[in-house]
Amino acid sequence: MTAEPLSAPQACEETEPTPQRMRGVMGSFASGVTVVTGMSREGDPVGFACQSFASVSLEPALVLFCADHRGRAWPRIRESGRFAVNILAEEQTDLCGRFGSGKGRKYEGLDWEVSRWGTPSLPGVLTRVHADVYEVHGAGDHDVVVGRVVALETVTDRRPMLFFRGGFGVGSPAVAPDPWGWGDHWG
Repeated sequence: MTAEPLSAPQACEETEPTPQRMRGVMGSFASGVTVVTGMSREGDPVGFACQSFASVSLEPALVLFCADHRGRAWPRIRESGRFAVNILAEEQTDLCGRFGSGKGRKYEGLDWEVSRWGTPSLPGVLTRVHADVYEVHGAGDHDVVVGRVVALETVTDRRPMLFFRGGFGVGSPAVAPDPWGWGDHWG
């Protein structure tokens, strides 16, 4: 049994890895969507949408995410030393858009709470992973951030948000994100 393609196959093409080509090719890898949150040293909540998130180790419990050096939230989270990864549910495109954009106040009008670990907890997410910054490795225009997990929190049991080929979901057609998308530099 063979799987049906989601769109007409393109001719095999080998090209240099320009940023645009890299974005297009890597978009073929479906990934979950998260919002990484933390508190600044001044006590302000910060966060950014992030699709580069993975489990690293079970013992010790480690996770990783990749954050853009140019972002405003990640340097502030790094200073605080603690973060939460809020794993988004399928219908939470509003949260994704809010935290995927550099425009506007991300927490304004949002019903969120400070967790007992001192990080912002977003409403209605699937899961939260609370962690301390363990290691940070510079890699091109991003940091690879390894976090030591301090707690895992299951919130709801719904379908996850997936990002694939520039849109949400893997069905046809994918729902394209608002203009914030890739051009606004997700974490």
